[in-house]
Amino acid sequence: MRRKPSPALWLAAVAGVLWGCGPSITFAQTPSPLQEWQYPGGISLYSLFMPEAPKWRTTLGLAEVVQPRYAGSQSYRFQTGPVIDVRYHDLAFASVGEGLGVNFLHGAHYRVGMAVGYDLGRGLTNYYERPRGFGDIPPAPVVKLFASYAISKGLPLVLRIDVRQFVGGADGAIGDFEAFMPLPGSSANLIMLAGPSITFADRLYQRKEFGISAAQSAASGFPQFNAYGSANAVGMGFSATWIFREHWLINTEAAVDRLLGSGAASPVTTSKFQGTVAVSFAYRWESAAK
Repeated sequence: MRRKPSPALWLAAVAGVLWGCGPSITFAQTPSPLQEWQYPGGISLYSLFMPEAPKWRTTLGLAEVVQPRYAGSQSYRFQTGPVIDVRYHDLAFASVGEGLGVNFLHGAHYRVGMAVGYDLGRGLTNYYERPRGFGDIPPAPVVKLFASYAISKGLPLVLRIDVRQFVGGADGAIGDFEAFMPLPGSSANLIMLAGPSITFADRLYQRKEFGISAAQSAASGFPQFNAYGSANAVGMGFSATWIFREHWLINTEAAVDRLLGSGAASPVTTSKFQGTVAVSFAYRWESAAK
């Protein structure tokens, strides 16, 4: 008689379908309320319980996102974009959400890698909630280093850390400490993940995003503001994927965070609390393991 898998093992195996199934849309403000772990989804859990990864794993689809107009904005906008996620073994990936990357260290419990993505910057010129004068932030490449570790005792728990360096644009660097796990109540057709995060930013990034220089003060009428490096935000993310056919799925991502430090105190900010919801419809397939 075939042995029935334990609940933890079964839940983690189901979570494997989440590889690359997040919204994977490039966001027009940084950091997005969506957490970094929500882009790769259940990849770490997939590697933990299914070490023989397929040679190719591909997800294509379309997503709709509602998000703040910029970091600290109280107004929101809708954005439509593609879901694109292609992975080769557990080695390399190309994703609209994660960028172009490679896992130069990887095993059943861990992943360490590097990716190059793109930040769309910040445009304030036409936003009604603040007058002109704060200035726009141009688009720029972003280089990211990341590492994750999956703990398999009981319900699986994934710990993750990343650092992102902006090459131009917002300049500076930001980093995240995160954790997430499968939620009770998941089923064979519905898998849910959730977890908290805390984000840190250096002084250069904070000054570009939230500071007000003498020239910006004269142009906007707001007093000068000298931003400093510190904890940038704390947040919580939630992911739910409904698999209604062998290859078809609907994914919902939601996240909320609260700005801290200079981000919360800056005159640029009109809301300390940020939220986002993304819904995507996608088709996934995979090749044989070897």
